[in-house]
Amino acid sequence: MKLVTFTQDGVTRIGKLVDDRVIDLSAVNSATHAAAAFPTDMVALLNRGESALSAIKAIGLEGNLSFDLNDVKLEAPVQRPEKFLAIGMNYRDHVEEAARKGIKTPDTQIWFNKQPSCVTGPYDPVYNPVISNMLDYEIELCVVIGKKCRHVTEEDALSVVAGYTITNDFSVRDVQWASPTWMLGKSFDSHGPLGPCLVTADEVPDPQSLQMLLTVNGEIRQENSTSLMVYGIRQQIAHLTKIMTLKPGDLIATGTPMGVAAGMDPPKYLKDGDLVRSEIEKLGFIENLIVPEHQ
Repeated sequence: MKLVTFTQDGVTRIGKLVDDRVIDLSAVNSATHAAAAFPTDMVALLNRGESALSAIKAIGLEGNLSFDLNDVKLEAPVQRPEKFLAIGMNYRDHVEEAARKGIKTPDTQIWFNKQPSCVTGPYDPVYNPVISNMLDYEIELCVVIGKKCRHVTEEDALSVVAGYTITNDFSVRDVQWASPTWMLGKSFDSHGPLGPCLVTADEVPDPQSLQMLLTVNGEIRQENSTSLMVYGIRQQIAHLTKIMTLKPGDLIATGTPMGVAAGMDPPKYLKDGDLVRSEIEKLGFIENLIVPEHQ
């Protein structure tokens, strides 16, 4: 099942994507669906638990208000996550790429925050910062948490996942490297596009075998598989929940493979007018135009 957040006629709500139509879940016929009156926000929906998702699975196009996909604007499926966590140096080839640049291979999982204010839509522009000329891209599989959880075992870890989406961990490298926490360089406005959908976990039985592709103006920059993660999704969730409670709608960006601009010789950082497309098997693609930031 593919869930979306969309805007139509200036109103934003959540929907179910069926083929090329978006069913407006806020307008589902309550006479035929007992669980109608769904919230208009994805986090609120996920907080209702599996029963709400099961009810939505039964909803079809017939008898319900829907819109052609071309007539709505897709927003980030999760617009206001409480947490947006990301793991660094988590693909074997990316670790090797970084080592060639003199960056030490970490001995454990390395985590940082992307501030939720960086979240933007799947096809929205991404701002090229005024203060830097070192804007980089990182295609990543993004996990969306579906259950409040703490001290989750690796064996049970995937049971707390609501689904998956695509993110691009846009990074301002000079700002990132100036701070050991990385947070500032990862949290510029618009530098966390998400989408196009939240694909529920039942449609992605093995998230560790998905092909990933990132292009800049049609040129392939990153092409690899999620099978190359150093720490898999199960290990990531188990590690994080030893430390903090994860909640529905929390986002986990799971790392990026080799091919980032900073790893090239010389680096090929993004510039105004570049079109960055990030595609992951089963999840679709997001596409973001790099535009100048206005002060």
